[in-house]
Amino acid sequence: MNFTRRNFIKATSVSTAGVAIAPELAAKLISSHKTNKVCVFSKCLQFLNYEELGKTIAKLGFDGADLTVRKGGHVLPENVIVDLPKAVKAIRKAGADVHMIVTDINDPDDKHTENILSTAADLGIKYYRMGYFKYNSNDTVFDSLDNNKRQLEGLLKLNRKYNVKSGYQNHSGPWGMVGAAVWDLHYLLRDFDPKYIGVQYDIMHAVAEGGFSWEVALKVIAPWINSLAIKDFVWKKGGKRWETKWVPLGEGMVNFKKYLNEIDAKLSSVPITLHYEYDLGGAELGNKNPSMLPEDIYKHLTRDLHYFKNTLLGS
Repeated sequence: MNFTRRNFIKATSVSTAGVAIAPELAAKLISSHKTNKVCVFSKCLQFLNYEELGKTIAKLGFDGADLTVRKGGHVLPENVIVDLPKAVKAIRKAGADVHMIVTDINDPDDKHTENILSTAADLGIKYYRMGYFKYNSNDTVFDSLDNNKRQLEGLLKLNRKYNVKSGYQNHSGPWGMVGAAVWDLHYLLRDFDPKYIGVQYDIMHAVAEGGFSWEVALKVIAPWINSLAIKDFVWKKGGKRWETKWVPLGEGMVNFKKYLNEIDAKLSSVPITLHYEYDLGGAELGNKNPSMLPEDIYKHLTRDLHYFKNTLLGS
C-alpha cells in the first residue's frame, strides 16, 4: 500500500503531533542495567520533520536521535548552520536530545566539515560518525591505510579544536571498505588519541566479516570504541552470492548475550545507536514516503528497543 504525500503526512501527524502512539508502544522499559544514552539512527525516520521526530522518539522511549547530517539526511551539510540548531531545538523541546550525528566527513578540508563540527559543538553534540574510506586498488593495503592516516591527522586537529569525537564505523561488504576486518582500524588509529578519534563499533558488521574472529578483533580495537551500533542479520543465498539480510534484534546471527558480556564496561560509558535496516517499507532506506504505515514502523522500532533494554540488558 502506497500513500500519497498528503495522506502520509496526515497519518504521521496523528501519530506524532497528536501523541496518539499506542500505549503498548511506549511501554515502560524495565531494564535496570546502567547504560549510556540509547538513540535511534534517524535514517528510518526521515519522513518526519524535526518536531514530529522529537515527539516520536521521546514517546517511543529513546533517549535521543543519532541524527543524519549528510546528503539526503534530516540536515543537509550545506544548511547545517541554520538547520541543525532548528532540529536540536525541536527535539529537545519534545523531551529527547541529539546525542550523536551521522556525517559523511572524512576530509578535513571539505567545505562543509568545519561548519558541521563547529555547529555541533556549539549545540553540545560531542559524537559524530564519520564517512568511510575505501582501499585504493593501485596501492598496497598499508600504503592505502597510511594515506587515510594523513586525512585523520587533519580531522584530529579539528576534533581537538571543537572538543568532539569522531567514530569510524566498521562496515562489512564487497566494496573494499577500510575497517571491515576491524584489525585494519587498529593500524589506522593506533597512533591517535582515543579521546578525540575512534570507532563506532558495529557488532553486526563485525560478525558478518569475522564469524568467530570478531572476539579477538574486539579486544584489539576496544580502547578506541567511542560508540556502539546495534543491529542483527542472517545470511541469505542471493542470485549470484550469499548476502547479508538485516533482521530484527535476536532473530539473526549475532550472539548478543556473549557480545554484551564482552562489551559490558562500554555500555555505561559510550552512546548507543539502534539501527533499523530491515524492511520498513522503504523507511529503512531513508525514503520520505515509505509504503509502511507509521504506526507499524513504530512497532518495529519499539520492539527492538524493548528487546535490547529489557530482554538483553534486563536478563
